[in-house]
Parts: sequence; structure tokens; C-alpha cells
Amino acid sequence: MESLKDTLEKVRKELHKFPEVSEEEYETKKRIETFLEEHTSCKVLPVVKTGLLAIFDGNKEGKTVMLRADIDALPIQEVNTFEHKSVNEGVSHKCGHDGHTTILLGVAKLLTEKPLSKGKVVLLFQPSEENGRGAQSVLEDTCFKQLNIDYVFALHNLPGFTKQEIVVKENEFTSNVKSVVITLEGRTAHAAEPEKGYNPANAISEILHFVRQETKNTPKDSDFFLATPVHITMGEKAYGISAGYGEVHLTLRSWSTRLMKEKQNNLEQLLQKIEEKERLSINTSWFEEFYANKNNKEAVEYIKKAAEQLNLSINEINIPFKWGEDFGLFTQQYKGAMFGIGAGKNTPALHNPDYDFPDEITVTGAQLFYNILKEVQQ
Repeated sequence: MESLKDTLEKVRKELHKFPEVSEEEYETKKRIETFLEEHTSCKVLPVVKTGLLAIFDGNKEGKTVMLRADIDALPIQEVNTFEHKSVNEGVSHKCGHDGHTTILLGVAKLLTEKPLSKGKVVLLFQPSEENGRGAQSVLEDTCFKQLNIDYVFALHNLPGFTKQEIVVKENEFTSNVKSVVITLEGRTAHAAEPEKGYNPANAISEILHFVRQETKNTPKDSDFFLATPVHITMGEKAYGISAGYGEVHLTLRSWSTRLMKEKQNNLEQLLQKIEEKERLSINTSWFEEFYANKNNKEAVEYIKKAAEQLNLSINEINIPFKWGEDFGLFTQQYKGAMFGIGAGKNTPALHNPDYDFPDEITVTGAQLFYNILKEVQQ
């Protein structure tokens, strides 16, 4: 009889081989559904366009606990040459969502083999984490709204940490993140007579000065704020023309939601002044918004107890991670926590083209989730 490890490794490699980006996870959804139908006893329901809910009901009243796995891949060309490498050009699982999904499938298998007598378990296979739209769309889904959830949990694999190590933190676990595109429309002129047009160069310079002045890239401090220019363009490579159009793309990061709003307002006020002074038309487009994961103390205790039962090493970190994770939207609304599981000290970093999820941590993740569920229902 095939072991749980072998079963999960097989499905993980299949998911890795056929990755799909945010909002296009149609085949991934089918693969998840097929596994649940063949290996588990849960009730499967669709949620949003490409997501699924797997629901397990106990015989007695208890808490409703949601576990979440993200299922989307990234628009990154894989450089690995192993047998399960991505067959989809320019798309690959470089954040380990294939592993997260497999871990939750492992939980579904454990719940089928050893059902919990109490409460309700909701396994959410969530699309569109990478573009920041998945959690919001699930929360707005009519089917999801009827679930009356008490606790939410999710994990993320963490390269750079010892394999199997469980990484926890109360309060903020990940950063608030927002991206913005600032477009500046002026008017072209002859490069010999720039005064006859409206060139966005000075405005772009002021925006970059704002970025430098407002940034406080000190993660140990509560007022940590990081503004990063990611793309800038202006005019054309035509040396007789003074530019009449420009764009500045930024990402903003902070631990504090309040501080993020304050900095966003400061930027928008600056842009209003620049618009008038430089006689430009300036527009902002905010997108890919991730809320900080706010870990509930009680939920973190459940994770630590579950890890202790499995004799896993627990690493209580002091500083949150600077990356965004849209599970934060769930922890802003429900008691819950996101935690990390070490993926190996020498594993390539997340979003690197040679990254691959380590199968050695899959069963550990599934068993830990299962133990968390038992702890919550006690």
C-alpha cells in the first residue's frame, strides 16, 4: 500500500508540472477535485471562479476552522531540468503553492482516515494569491459567507530556515504591501525649447525624493516603512523632443495599516501639489494590495502546542517578513495565524527560477495542520 508521503509527492509533482497563473487555475482546480473525490470523504464546493472548498463535518457541535492553501503559480520561466519541470512556457511554481496545496490534500486524507468527532473543518484551495485578489474574492463569495468561521490558519514554506522548523510570531507576521502606478501627462516640445511644453522630469525627481525621505527601512522598528521604485519611464529616445509623458511604479511596505494609509495620503497630497506646479495631469492606480497577517495570540499557541506534539523545533521570530501575503485579509477579519515551515537552509529563495518545493516537509505540514485542528476542538 502506498504511503502518505508517496501519494502526496506524486500529486505535488503533477501540480508542479502543470502550473497556472492567478485567475487561470482551471486545470489545477480539476486536479484538486479529482484527488479529493478519489481519496477523501469530504463535501466539495466551488468557491469563486477557480477555487474549491472541502468541508468535513464532525458529529458534535464545535468550532469551525478554516485552513487555506494558495494554488496559483508565477509568470517565471523554470530553469530546472528534473522530470516534473513545468511544461507551461513562462509559468512555474516558484513560491511553493504546489506544496501548500498538496499539504492541504494531505490534511483531507488524514481527516478521512481519522475523522474529528467535533466541529467543522473547511479546507480552502484559494486561487489568485500572487496578484492579491484571491482572498478578497473568497470573502465576497456567497457560499463562503455562510460558513461562520471561528479560526483561520495557513502556512508558508520558508527557504533559509532549517527543514521542518516551525516559524511563529504573534501580531504581524507579514507586511502590508501596496503597489501604485503614477502616470504623468504633460506636453511634448522641441528639445531646444522645453519651456513650450510640460516635461514630467522635475515631477519624477520630486517623487523619487519623497521615496527617499519617507523610507525607513529598519524592520526592527514599529514605524518601518519601505517605498521601492520598481519601474520608471519617461519620453522617447528621440533627442529632438522634450518628454511629455512619464510613469513611476512603486511598492510600499509597512507593518502598520495606519502608517500605510498615512504615507499613501502624503504621496497623494504631494502629487496634487506637483500637478498644479508642473502643469501636468497626474493619475494614480493602486493595486496588488496585501494586508499584514495579524496573528492572534491564542491561534499561535495552538500552532506551538501542535508542533510540540510532533517534536518539531519552534522558532519564535521577532521581526515580521517584508513580503506580502493575501491571507492577511483573513487574519484581519477572523482569529487566526499564518506560520512558516522551514524549507531548508540552502534551498533557492522564493521566486527564484531554480526553486522547487521540498517534498520532505509535506507530511509534516499535513500532520501539523491536523494537530492544530484537534487542539482547537479540545
